[in-house]
Amino acid sequence: MFGLLDVSASGLVAQRTRLEVATSNMVNRDAIVDAKGNYNPFRRRVAIMAAGDPESGNAQGVHIAEIKLDQSPFRKLYQPESPYADKEGNVSYPNIDPSIEMINALDASRAYEANIAAAEATKSMYQSSLRLIA
Repeated sequence: MFGLLDVSASGLVAQRTRLEVATSNMVNRDAIVDAKGNYNPFRRRVAIMAAGDPESGNAQGVHIAEIKLDQSPFRKLYQPESPYADKEGNVSYPNIDPSIEMINALDASRAYEANIAAAEATKSMYQSSLRLIA
């Protein structure tokens, strides 16, 4: 059975993932080389949420369906001295706006707090119900 606490728990996991994605985007906002040292500007990630629990098949709760790459164009900076410059002297940088990422992080943080409050309210209702039964 997918209880009320499970709904809040699924929300907590999803919001934590959203926060991790926003943090990763902020950390890599100037990354133009990959882990192997090859020129490969970082692409912004976006967490896509969907209803339900795909493991149990239940429609309640929420989960991260996928983490997509943002396909918007890279920022171009004129740096003709860079070894990564193109023919026009521009270097491509990640398409990440720190303001947007901070808003996403704040939104995920507030939603996380709301799920904690819902879990606490559910716990309180369960405790009250048990006191009535006893």
